[in-house]
Amino acid sequence: MLEKIQKIRGFQDIYGENAKKYRYIVDTFRKTFLDYNFQEIILPYVEDISLFKRSVGEATDIVQKEMYVFTDKGGRDVALRPEGTAGCVRAYIEEKMYAEGGYHKLFYEGAMFRYERPQAGRYRQFHQIGAEILGVSSYLADVELISMVYKILKNLKIDFRLEINTLGDFQSRKEYISKLIEYLKNYENSLCQDCKRRIHENPLRVLDCKVESCKEITKDAPKITESLPKEAIERFEKIKESLKAIGVDFIENPRLVRGLDYYTHTVFEFISQEIGSQGTIAAGGRYDNLVEQLGGPPTPALGFAAGIERLILLFKDLPPEKPLIVIIPLNQDYYIQALKLSEKTREKHIQTELLLKEGSLKSMLKTANKFNAKYVIFVSDKLEFKDMASGDQEIFINEEDLIDVLLSKL
Repeated sequence: MLEKIQKIRGFQDIYGENAKKYRYIVDTFRKTFLDYNFQEIILPYVEDISLFKRSVGEATDIVQKEMYVFTDKGGRDVALRPEGTAGCVRAYIEEKMYAEGGYHKLFYEGAMFRYERPQAGRYRQFHQIGAEILGVSSYLADVELISMVYKILKNLKIDFRLEINTLGDFQSRKEYISKLIEYLKNYENSLCQDCKRRIHENPLRVLDCKVESCKEITKDAPKITESLPKEAIERFEKIKESLKAIGVDFIENPRLVRGLDYYTHTVFEFISQEIGSQGTIAAGGRYDNLVEQLGGPPTPALGFAAGIERLILLFKDLPPEKPLIVIIPLNQDYYIQALKLSEKTREKHIQTELLLKEGSLKSMLKTANKFNAKYVIFVSDKLEFKDMASGDQEIFINEEDLIDVLLSKL
């Protein structure tokens, strides 16, 4: 017997109940995106590695430790995409969307890849759904994006808390990082190994460390709000006032920085307590310098992404499925008749299984039960309709009469 082939560690099959949850979650996001006039963009899975080095940041964990990188047959260094924003911005520039005028609201969905330690809700191939607004500087865009995600998660009946913060503009963030480095160097020997490296490469990430000793050290670190110019503070106040006005509950968290280099001003995270330390289920913020950083014109922008696997863990209430009918031809003489009947019921959007497995009547009913059929139709010189729950049966001569009864019951 040949040795069976297993999936690679950190990758998973999504099927059965989880596949149904996946599709329902994605459809819920997509419907809301369309209500808000977002347009879909379908992005490549593979990009030039420099895209992520220049956008996400060379000193980030994603670039240094987590990307799937390889050299293709053309000698190009490429990467499987670890996130979606950089690809959206690259497409915005390359396709010259900015030349069309106005602003663009884009959404995407699909697989991302990071070489992380697999754990609940965190895989090496994972799926995100996200949205970006390019070409708008108004704080109202921040409010609209946050409230949209808030509404979607509420519609999915997921418990969460929303945390928000501001990083100010590029210059104030730079000044704050200098103060933070000065503070952290006093405690360098007490920090974890990752944070010792981060002081010199990506100091903001120290504030986000989950190690208790590092959290204790950073609780008295300078706050970024102490380094913000008046305009940035006023902008953040308007965002908070607007969110309160439309009933969006949030917590202001001055330690919230996000781990990617491109963020400026607003950052936010939707966090669940139910899935342990990897509790962030959706997150994002503003990145007003990224388009220019990747070779485009100066363009204010913002966006977010949600992790679908984590949402699957939290999502509990799938809506009831459509009732299923199973059509069973009693012998081969009635195959064509059963096939025609199944086509007619499907045209009426009745969920139909034409039983493809032969056997005794008892075994075929057993198979119908495994499909959770609500009704069974036996096809012979007559049509016999059976309610699987009550056992009631009714005979029909005319297919149209049978379909009318089915439609009245479903």
